[in-house]
Amino acid sequence: MPDAIGSASPTRTSVADTLAVYLQRRVLVVLLLGFSSGLPIILVGSTLQAWMKQSGIDIKTIGLFAAVAVPYNFKFLWAPLVDALDVPVLSRLLGRRRGWLLLSQAWLMAAIVGLGLCDPAVSAFAVAIGALVVATASATQDIVVDAFRVESLPENDQAAGMAAYVAAYRVGALVSGAGALFLVTAFQSTLGDRSAWTACYALMAVLILIGVTATLLATEPASSAAAEADHALPEHRNSLTRAFRSALASLRDFLSHDLAIAALVFVALFKLADALAFALLTPFVLDLGFSFPQLATIRNGVGFICAVLGGFAGGLVARALPLPVSLWIGGILQTIMILAFSWQAVVGKSVPLLTLTTAIEFFTDAVGTVIFVAYLSALCRNPLYTATQFALLTAFAALGRNVFALGTGYVAHAAGWASFFVICALAGLPALGLLAWLQKRRHFDRLAPATK
Repeated sequence: MPDAIGSASPTRTSVADTLAVYLQRRVLVVLLLGFSSGLPIILVGSTLQAWMKQSGIDIKTIGLFAAVAVPYNFKFLWAPLVDALDVPVLSRLLGRRRGWLLLSQAWLMAAIVGLGLCDPAVSAFAVAIGALVVATASATQDIVVDAFRVESLPENDQAAGMAAYVAAYRVGALVSGAGALFLVTAFQSTLGDRSAWTACYALMAVLILIGVTATLLATEPASSAAAEADHALPEHRNSLTRAFRSALASLRDFLSHDLAIAALVFVALFKLADALAFALLTPFVLDLGFSFPQLATIRNGVGFICAVLGGFAGGLVARALPLPVSLWIGGILQTIMILAFSWQAVVGKSVPLLTLTTAIEFFTDAVGTVIFVAYLSALCRNPLYTATQFALLTAFAALGRNVFALGTGYVAHAAGWASFFVICALAGLPALGLLAWLQKRRHFDRLAPATK
């Protein structure tokens, strides 16, 4: 294994220095932006489903509402606009990235309030349009936040920044999920069902001000100066032409790098095993005989805490070790630990064991995720195209969850739960094999700034 991993020695960093990075202003800004990014996605997901269910909407219609999340999957289509266009007035006052951040956050707040004013019992179509607008605004904010994070953090702080972002993202999702349902329950006794949901969504919109605060406290990335100079060139002054050229140029720029296609395949494969395993985790737990409260307590409680801790652990690993070594650690952990669910399937219903297996898998998944995103960030080396390239990479990374996982139900039905999770773990081996091949071809040496 030492030959496969590489012989580069890690930079010696004290524990105090490693932990101190999380208190730096630029990392704290990314943390606040993570909360703002994590809040909206649940408002158009499980929280909206709960509202529709309470309003008497049939399950077939509720199921169709999964389509409102489409903007998250196709955000790379308009990411070139974020790279190429400047927001009137705001970009001049705040800078290229911060101008887009403030615009997307203002749009998001208005969209959430608008969704809260809809009534599923009156018009499910109006709710669908409102949710689609929220998802589009949220996806746009994600595009800008990703680009801002990559450009504003030094290479050796990328993993720490992503760990902070992921932790705050999960907190935001928890607030708009379980927190929103608690709020509605509290409001219903005084406001009634309909007004309780409106008040809840209005309060969620107000919480986006946390992200606005981060935008105002942030400093525009130094790399924005190069993009502003490029936009000022006579041949690039037409905004729409510049956006079209930016889309093509960003793709050409990425593909011009050696082993670019292999890197894209690796991006699609690295989280595949986890994506397959997590796709059916809820039905698996319920099939074993666990109740909804037990599921919620263990997954939303224990799982949440372990995921946050795993994110910070991943940040520490990626900061202390060279990038390929970190990827080996994250890839091996997140793949092998899936077998814990096979063990659970053999043992059956056991609350202590489910708590342990959930803690293990959520922790190792978060470790792998943070290290993986540090790698994605290292691949985006041209400040002119950061938003477009990062959105494209995350789209490839989501193939496991959104495409390859579609057949998991058939596999689980045919193989049984214990064998299903073994198959999921085996699906992680191609990524590890490709990681060894990329390292042998010195792919990571070419990402010099990201390798410590």
